[in-house]
Amino acid sequence: MISETLTIRGHIIDSLTLSRVLDVILELGGEYYVESFEMGRTREEPSTAVLRVSAADGDKLDEILREVERHGASSDEGEARLASVDMDGVYPEGFYSTTNLPTHVRVSGQWLEVQGIEMDCAVRIRQGESGLVAECVSFADVRAGDMLIVGHDGLRTTRWEPEKADEGFGFMTSSISTERPKRTLIRRVAESMRATRDAGRDILFVGGPAIVHSGAGPLLERLIHDGWVNRLHAGNALATHDIESQLFGTSLGVGLEHGTPFRHGHQHHLRAINTIRRAGSIRAAVDLGILNGGIMHACVLRGVPFVLAGSIRDDGPLPDVITDVIDAQRAMRELIDGIGMALLVATTLHSVATGNLLPAPVRVVCVDSDADTVIKLADRGTHQAVGLVTDCEYFLRELVTALAEG
Repeated sequence: MISETLTIRGHIIDSLTLSRVLDVILELGGEYYVESFEMGRTREEPSTAVLRVSAADGDKLDEILREVERHGASSDEGEARLASVDMDGVYPEGFYSTTNLPTHVRVSGQWLEVQGIEMDCAVRIRQGESGLVAECVSFADVRAGDMLIVGHDGLRTTRWEPEKADEGFGFMTSSISTERPKRTLIRRVAESMRATRDAGRDILFVGGPAIVHSGAGPLLERLIHDGWVNRLHAGNALATHDIESQLFGTSLGVGLEHGTPFRHGHQHHLRAINTIRRAGSIRAAVDLGILNGGIMHACVLRGVPFVLAGSIRDDGPLPDVITDVIDAQRAMRELIDGIGMALLVATTLHSVATGNLLPAPVRVVCVDSDADTVIKLADRGTHQAVGLVTDCEYFLRELVTALAEG
């Protein structure tokens, strides 16, 4: 049997985190021995458990360690091991795969916090201006000669614990259901948005075209004008149909006022794309007076930065759309840097893509009429996400009302 000592800290009893870790070890064919356990004496004081985990071979032990790290269990022993990258875009064998939890690595006797933490990356160590730097690096950005962490020695992941200001937010995280009191939960979302803004942090909105199709575009536009949306991430479709609605009064050729199809309305979104392409960009269309309202117009007027990430099914696309997926990921990473909260509304593709990049301490609300979208986000590792299964128009209407009430 091969063994490793793990430490897990935090409110690991009342959150059932310790139970989950022990279950994972047994389910994957491992064994454990509790070497020490110190329980917090107050509600605020964390508990600490030290476990000796054993498995039949190294591969099985690595599998167990990867799974329990997602719950904040990690090895504090020794120094982190480094290996040199021998090919651009290829990690060394045995590379450490990150979670989205706050992570520290021990290199040259000092603990370094990993910068830009996100799940499913590697950790690169480099010399910075004032010392060693540990940072996440994706496949696309790793280069020959980089030094990456391999194995699990000298690593510490910290389970994210909501602060007191987040207790109302945490109330919503227990399950995903269509039968929960939606209006109450939306008011909790509004409270969390106020707390985020009061803390000086930005709010990211990730949206899909159903927002426009359902007639909720003016609601999102108001959130932008009122300062509740500081950054926007979407695809070609949201921007295209928003612009179509402003130029033709339709979305996918259906009139937004009466809900009836327009003659030749199926061409409207193509003509909208063509208009913006001729102008050169969305901002240019605003400056030229071609685009005078809507979501994208509000972003330009309010100085809200946006990233439009393309997909293989896009018409056009609009000139602002980033069609290279690697470039789009890089732009998304820059956009989310330093945000305090993310609202993911009515888009499976961009919700999951954004969720993959978000560190665990960022508050995340995922709203979709399809429960599978919310479940998929959590299954991919964005465990902090709150799921609300409802229509996006209802959600945005209630959210605007709750925020206006103050």
